[in-house]
Amino acid sequence: MAGFAVEDMVLKLAAADLPAWQVMVAFGGLGAIVFFLAARLRGERIAPPEAFQPTMLVRGAFDIMGRLFYTLAFIHAPLAFTTIVLQASPLVVVAGAAIFFGEHVGWRRWLAIFVGFAGVALMIRPDANGVALVPAIYAVLGMFGFAARDLATRASPRSLGPATLGVWGFLAIFVAGGLWSFVEGRPAVVPESAGMAWLGLAILFGVSAYTALTMAMRTGEIATVAPFRYSRILFGVGLGVAVFGEALDALTVLGGVVVVASGLYIVFRGRRSADA
Repeated sequence: MAGFAVEDMVLKLAAADLPAWQVMVAFGGLGAIVFFLAARLRGERIAPPEAFQPTMLVRGAFDIMGRLFYTLAFIHAPLAFTTIVLQASPLVVVAGAAIFFGEHVGWRRWLAIFVGFAGVALMIRPDANGVALVPAIYAVLGMFGFAARDLATRASPRSLGPATLGVWGFLAIFVAGGLWSFVEGRPAVVPESAGMAWLGLAILFGVSAYTALTMAMRTGEIATVAPFRYSRILFGVGLGVAVFGEALDALTVLGGVVVVASGLYIVFRGRRSADA
């Protein structure tokens, strides 16, 4: 979670001098190359038939959506704000699991989901913390994209290795940047040494964070690992305040507390139900 927060910070710094689409294309392309080399060393197949199953195509489409809109959100809005909004994704995942996979979700967890969405509404009200409505909508769309990607991942083939998933994940960023180039319309810029350094750091922290998260999810109990995703708020808000001088108003803080409390309740309530 610390790695993902630093990745967001350095990409935001890189976007100060480069078009948003160019940041995504460079970051996604170079990250995909790193995971491609890792996959070759591990003997993983990059494009097995399983990678083109319908569930993986759906996963890829939502991954592009999440990467595109979340990146646009933290580029155009405070990093602290977008980090907090992202924490609503577990609420969407649980609701989607009940709707699409038929998982049992009791009335208490449904209530927690609706309370969590009320917390999101507190945060994305127009002009909160000086955040315009459009970047706030970007943050929400990115959060929904990542949640839908996680749902599709649950139905994806288990035979795909972590490095292979990393290749396709970073290719999603590359494709998202390419699509946004037609909307943004800004020409490419030759990056200065500082811009190259930011992109290099983003790849270092992004690849490390992705690998660490994959290892955690595959070797630890999900109910134990999942609550740690909320530690990203500490890192994201801390970096936003320390590096960009950001501030959060009382209602946004309250909304974030409601979202995190709802998510943690859902996690621990789900663990109790599983134990029972």
